[in-house]
Amino acid sequence: MTDLNKTPGPRPPSTDNQAFNVKIIYILYLVSIAVGLTSIIGVVMAYIYKDNAPDWLRSHYRYQIRTFWMGFLYAVIAGLLTAVIIGFLLFLGIMVWLVVRCIKGMQCLERGEPVPDPETWWI
Repeated sequence: MTDLNKTPGPRPPSTDNQAFNVKIIYILYLVSIAVGLTSIIGVVMAYIYKDNAPDWLRSHYRYQIRTFWMGFLYAVIAGLLTAVIIGFLLFLGIMVWLVVRCIKGMQCLERGEPVPDPETWWI
């Protein structure tokens, strides 16, 4: 007889290691709010590790890579708009957007789930 309510066993060590790498990248993105260069380290790590990851972690890497490039685009636009003052408000919005995306990604990671829509431009 099989117990259908059984929870899955622990993930294999290699998956735990890869999940740890994903978590580090999310943390690097959050630290980039204060120290901008850490996001570059994070996106390089995401590009390096994405090919050898299982599918559910590959969605996190895709989400992280898109977060970096979209954030970069938004920051360039905000930088150009600082001449008309609105850019400063946009930088604040970008920081909130980044924090929300990282928290959403880390919550999915902790549950062992893929990111629901890694292609989204919003959150």
